[in-house]
Amino acid sequence: MANAERVRVRGVSIYRPIIYGNTAVVLNQKERDSSSHPDHTHRWTLAVRSAASAPDSEVVGGADDLSYFIKRVTFKLHETYPNPSRNIDQPPFEVSETGWGEFEVQIRITFIAESGEKAITTYHHLKLHPWAAAGEPEIPPLDVAMKMGPVHSWQYDEIVFNDPYQNFLNILTAHPPTQLPKSRTKPVPFHLAHPKSLEASRGGLPEFTNLMEKEESERLEEAKKTIIEEHAKWHKKLIEKEKELERLQRDIADRDE
Repeated sequence: MANAERVRVRGVSIYRPIIYGNTAVVLNQKERDSSSHPDHTHRWTLAVRSAASAPDSEVVGGADDLSYFIKRVTFKLHETYPNPSRNIDQPPFEVSETGWGEFEVQIRITFIAESGEKAITTYHHLKLHPWAAAGEPEIPPLDVAMKMGPVHSWQYDEIVFNDPYQNFLNILTAHPPTQLPKSRTKPVPFHLAHPKSLEASRGGLPEFTNLMEKEESERLEEAKKTIIEEHAKWHKKLIEKEKELERLQRDIADRDE
């Protein structure tokens, strides 16, 4: 029985929708004055969550507990933070801190042993400041930013498991993800991969939907087509250059004779 469970189920692909990113708010003057880091201007939370949001929740995503297939999430913060590599071994898979600057975060997701899958790594730019509309300053004063409300920066992704082990497939099918709503009831989420509006950066609460999942899939397919076309174009140029090189080498050889 144990050997049967370790057999891969060929031809099967199963995925889990997740989001990763951050929420940030401006600290008020009292919070800054009482802090051990008075130069810190924002409080932020980095997280890896299920894509669906719980009903009436003020949290972006997180309707599902992902620990049935995720063992650990490691957030690699800026080196100026103490213990910059933060290992989170139980949900919620998130880190909260204060700071004053934006930086790139490495996010490493490790799966449970039953999966037999290697850990995956992605990156997220920690976003603190609201996105500016045309004619607005790129970074608004703190008092203005505070009135705008929380800043949200979230990326939708799908973790795909191809030919999973039978026991891991059993675990996944026993925990179906909460379905995304067909259409949005909240502002369009503003995230780095597919910015569509400024609503979410101005105090709205993002929500991911089936429509956005479809749009994201189409965007990725379009990007793949562009990459394939670019690859073909440069491959053609390479062949032309190689032929030119061969011709020049023959010319040189003929002269030497």
